Amino acid sequence: MATYSFSSQPEPGPPSDGRRSDEQMYVPVAPSSWHYAPRRPFWESRAVRTGALFTALAVCGVVILALVRKHIGTEPFLVGLALAVLPVPLLVGAFLWLDRVAPSPWQNVAFAFSWGACAATLVALFANEYGAKLLATTLSATQTQSDRWGATFVAPLVEETAKGTAILLLFLFRRRHIESLLDGIVLSGLVATGFAFTENILYLGTAFGEDKAVGAGVLDSTTAATFFVRILMTPFAHPLFTSMTGIGFAIAATTRPGRPWRWIAPVGGWLLAMVLHGAWNGSSQLSPVGFLTVYVAVMIPVFGLVVWLAFWARAGELRTIRTHLAVYATAGWLHPREPVALGSMRIRSDARDTARRFHGDAGARAVRDYAGYATHLAFLRAAATRGLTPQDFTARESELLHHLWRDRPLAQPALLQSTPLPWPPPFPPPRPPYLPQYTHPPATWLPPGPKHL
Repeated sequence: MATYSFSSQPEPGPPSDGRRSDEQMYVPVAPSSWHYAPRRPFWESRAVRTGALFTALAVCGVVILALVRKHIGTEPFLVGLALAVLPVPLLVGAFLWLDRVAPSPWQNVAFAFSWGACAATLVALFANEYGAKLLATTLSATQTQSDRWGATFVAPLVEETAKGTAILLLFLFRRRHIESLLDGIVLSGLVATGFAFTENILYLGTAFGEDKAVGAGVLDSTTAATFFVRILMTPFAHPLFTSMTGIGFAIAATTRPGRPWRWIAPVGGWLLAMVLHGAWNGSSQLSPVGFLTVYVAVMIPVFGLVVWLAFWARAGELRTIRTHLAVYATAGWLHPREPVALGSMRIRSDARDTARRFHGDAGARAVRDYAGYATHLAFLRAAATRGLTPQDFTARESELLHHLWRDRPLAQPALLQSTPLPWPPPFPPPRPPYLPQYTHPPATWLPPGPKHL
């Protein structure tokens, strides 16, 4: 997307009607007064930095897969890969479905999964081995003891730190895209899904190699048992642990500066992730009854709580849209019924279908983009009301409003036709092609900027 710079002086607007003084009014700069910013140097280009980052992650992926193949052999590696990939589409699809209200940029989604599958597993592979050796030499432990202590204490510290680093990087460099608790859950879940995918290749491949060496059958094999526990019974384990870290950073990103829990939340989430991970790994050392007890009494309730929190946060995002878009409807940028329409996923879906029926894929794409811009506009203003006004608030608000106005001719009629009226209309609603033709944004003043909220 092109980078715009905006004039600091607003263009002349309509005469004041006495509601606000000229100093209190904010009018976004018209598109004709925008100009492109100078091109950045090559090494400061966003495309170059993104390409370099994903190239580094790809190299990590090649290295970790080569190490796993060397460790367990080619055939076990291929079998482990085929089995480990099975839950990935379901988990990734579930997280992306949760994120449909305000989808994260594809760069964040790809980075989160790639970091977990490539960088985090590469770090964990070496750090776990080093930690186990350190325990054995420091405490003079036997191999069995060092393996048990490593799984219970070293692995949670190493793996949750490696996975949590991705959330930390997104928090530091892409904080503007962490707009709710749901973003923290989704991004951390994607990181953990990638990590679990690569880890499952190792576990399933190792089990297959052991079964092949002893000639075990299919049903009574270690591979079948490992597949049942890791793929069917607990595919959510790693996403559940790391979601604690993601929730902590999401709280920090959406909390006003100066509040003490803004920095306590990420540390607390990281510690809680390690405790859950350690308890789960420790339960694997217990008897089958003890393992199932921890699974039923701890893992399932915590998993249910996180699922409830995700849906609660998703509903909160829709409430934010309905609440904060009302300001722009009052100013004339949106139809009075649009905040309700954009705050309903069912109406959004119906509107896309309606637009596709009359205007093809271009119409459906316009509705999707229109809803996305309106959603981020609502989140931007919600952040301002919480005291988290970004420095570029005016520029971002103006750009989002410009994009809304560009997509309005196709998107608004479809949204209005899909929105149920509060009373029976005296005549059928207009068909989507109908829309008054404006040549300029509506001649109404927008609400004041965030400093006047």
